[in-house]
Amino acid sequence: MSDFNNPEILMAQPRGFCAGVDRAINIVNEALIRFGAPIYVRHEIVHNAYVVNELRDKGAVFVDELHEVPKGGIVVFSAHGVSQEVRKDAEARGLQVYDATCPLVTKVHLEVVKMCQDGFTVLMIGHAGHPEVEGTMGQVKEGVFLIEKVGDVGSLPFPPDEKIAFVTQTTLSVDETKEIVDALTMKFPNIVQPRKQDICYATQNRQDAVKFMAPQVEVVIVVGSATSSNSNRLRELSEKLGVPSYMVDSPDQLKSEWFAGKKRVGLTAGASAPESLAQSIVSRIQEFGPRHVRALDGVVEEVTFSLPKNLIG
Repeated sequence: MSDFNNPEILMAQPRGFCAGVDRAINIVNEALIRFGAPIYVRHEIVHNAYVVNELRDKGAVFVDELHEVPKGGIVVFSAHGVSQEVRKDAEARGLQVYDATCPLVTKVHLEVVKMCQDGFTVLMIGHAGHPEVEGTMGQVKEGVFLIEKVGDVGSLPFPPDEKIAFVTQTTLSVDETKEIVDALTMKFPNIVQPRKQDICYATQNRQDAVKFMAPQVEVVIVVGSATSSNSNRLRELSEKLGVPSYMVDSPDQLKSEWFAGKKRVGLTAGASAPESLAQSIVSRIQEFGPRHVRALDGVVEEVTFSLPKNLIG
């Protein structure tokens, strides 16, 4: 441990891109190289303004709905996944689809389909309106119900012996999910839980890194966009640990008063935030006063996901 009097920026490990985000961005870049602009992307490929603007500059066109894509055009589905209705719509419009859905999200999709086929009522723990939640719930026509908070559990109309199961949005806070799961288990003693934890490895690792970093610093900066669920959870987590925390996705959003009198600054980045952006924010913090940058110990992620076969074949 270095001298607390030495002004520092402590860098959480791990931080930034996860394998699913890296794969999604690579899919758009590869499509642009192979086919040229424009490449259409349904919704933001990942929830980060810096990444989206960079891809837009290369010729990616981001659309809200498929009717905005010319017939026969090339479209990429975002990392958050899409409903079966969207897939059918793309096929009906003759679109050439490259699917950037994170494989860990796809795993949840497959679980939902199987559970419904097996006669379960499925509860989806997540946030209304989030693309991942809409995509997951849209894997089946009916039988999936959204749970956003602990208070929602009490109003569920199902009897205690209902054949019931649950899945979760992958980017939710571990602690927040645990509270809801405990409430569900109390109300439905026989509820079926996922075979494996649905909160993805990257979300877990980044939250654990913040828990390790926060007690060592006086202020935390989270690199991430306001639309990023996992980035918001990182900021909320460090706040709960008693450290003033701010989320930014551009160096010019930093304010000098955040760092006044603070010796140790902690920095992390959401799974959709590139390291280049994190480094530019570090440089801006150093403009407010000289600080040594020190990387903390943590998990080294080695997970990788391959590109779709129809893109590299």
